[in-house]
Amino acid sequence: MRASLIQIAVEPDESVDSRRRRVASMVREQQGAELVILPELWPVGAFAYQQFEPEAESPTGPTYEAMAKAASDAGVWLHAGSVVEKAADGTLYNTALVISPAGELAATYRKIHRFGFDKGEAVMMGAGEDLVTVPLPDLTIGLATCYDLRFPELFRGLVDGGAQALVVPAGWPARRREHWTLLARARAVENQAYVLACGTAGTHADVEQAGHSIVVDPWGEVLAEAGAGEEVITVDLDPAKVASTREVFPALKDRRLGLPTPR
Repeated sequence: MRASLIQIAVEPDESVDSRRRRVASMVREQQGAELVILPELWPVGAFAYQQFEPEAESPTGPTYEAMAKAASDAGVWLHAGSVVEKAADGTLYNTALVISPAGELAATYRKIHRFGFDKGEAVMMGAGEDLVTVPLPDLTIGLATCYDLRFPELFRGLVDGGAQALVVPAGWPARRREHWTLLARARAVENQAYVLACGTAGTHADVEQAGHSIVVDPWGEVLAEAGAGEEVITVDLDPAKVASTREVFPALKDRRLGLPTPR
């Protein structure tokens, strides 16, 4: 399976509508790929908190509409990053969208771990509760978002749900870039799965972004890594490598904690 990660530059002088059109065009250019991945909250910027409420939308709102058409035109599975979702009760969520090559909404994932401690996303948004895996034709992906990367138990749950690749869109700050690459490799090694971590470039509300989107294989080897600016990286994923890694070094079989208790 060929996957492309589009590391989008999010800058304050570009309108949300203009960015949607530009990103849709970039998705259409990835016609050689089977899976395309976008970053977290790219329509507004992960740290542009003042934009969350006015730009909130439903999972089938304007971002979905633009990305669904682009995915259909390109004939790709599209992980469209995440949007600020406004639920029926008014609660905001950081919600990822997965769109099929037919332009249909295949899955959504509400971010479980909200960043900010006592401000920003942590107090403005609700927390998701559900682990989400999506079976693609050749590969099952597990969904996580940005700050989730720091919580390994989530990824164990995704692997238990059949995930062979872990997709992590993010708006990760440049000042913690070393954590980003370290944690992406750690999640790949401990779960013996591909990690596809797609970040943003540019500056969100004066917060410089790390960029450096990265793809790591099940043995922990970096297959591709972007620089700091807007960039597309493309890799070929081999589902058989997940199975062979787990067979040659069957560490997952030795787990003793976090497993269901026998009755």
